[in-house]
Amino acid sequence: MNESVAGHDASLDNAKGITTFAMKIVALLLVMLGSFSTAVLLPGVVDLATADMGALTGVVVTDAFSWCAVPLYAWMLVNGFRRTHAAGWYLARLAVLAAVSEVPYDMATSGRFFDMTSQNPVWGLCIALIALMVLRAFQGRRDVASWAIRIAVLLAATLWAYLFNVGLRLGLVGEGLMTLVFAVIFYTLARRENTMMLTAGAFGACMFILPVLGVMLLHWRSRREGYPAPWVKWLFYVLYPLQLLAFGLVGMA
Repeated sequence: MNESVAGHDASLDNAKGITTFAMKIVALLLVMLGSFSTAVLLPGVVDLATADMGALTGVVVTDAFSWCAVPLYAWMLVNGFRRTHAAGWYLARLAVLAAVSEVPYDMATSGRFFDMTSQNPVWGLCIALIALMVLRAFQGRRDVASWAIRIAVLLAATLWAYLFNVGLRLGLVGEGLMTLVFAVIFYTLARRENTMMLTAGAFGACMFILPVLGVMLLHWRSRREGYPAPWVKWLFYVLYPLQLLAFGLVGMA
């Protein structure tokens, strides 16, 4: 895979690779695996001190595989940001999805209708998108003030994702923070395919290894969206909170 030049994404020459539609299906299935882990498997581990090691390992491993979806969603966020002519409308859609998903997320992760221990990872997409909007607004500027604003916004986004426990999984991994870092890597290194993938892979390795699998999958991405019908892309906005609600109801039953 050659380094891309002049803004050309070399990986997109792979017209027979994984379409956006296929990538969204894979990402959703991985997310559902995480929902199954926290809503169905985790409640069976009543006391961590006396829990069966096999059951505890099953919970952790199952949830850990869901982390592979983070770089996929980060990439799709960046790709959507590049293509849209209305970033504000894009942000509004994600914010509505995050708000709608919050109660189902709490149900699926804690078995309660309201829980501040962890906020759903769609908020992480919102935070990352705001950061990308600022980076694009100051693109090409090299003055001290511009760099200061970029750094301040990235630090604020990092603190926001961390302090509000955005996408916190099993008290170990913050998917919101991961989403932010992956999105910044994919956006700022877009013209250097190899460097972008190596940097994303190195960061994924630091996040308990498994997100690297998601980065590897991006290597085979295609330029094609692959939706069977235009309306299908909107279906994923509905499927995310629905699967949370379904697993949440099962776990609370």
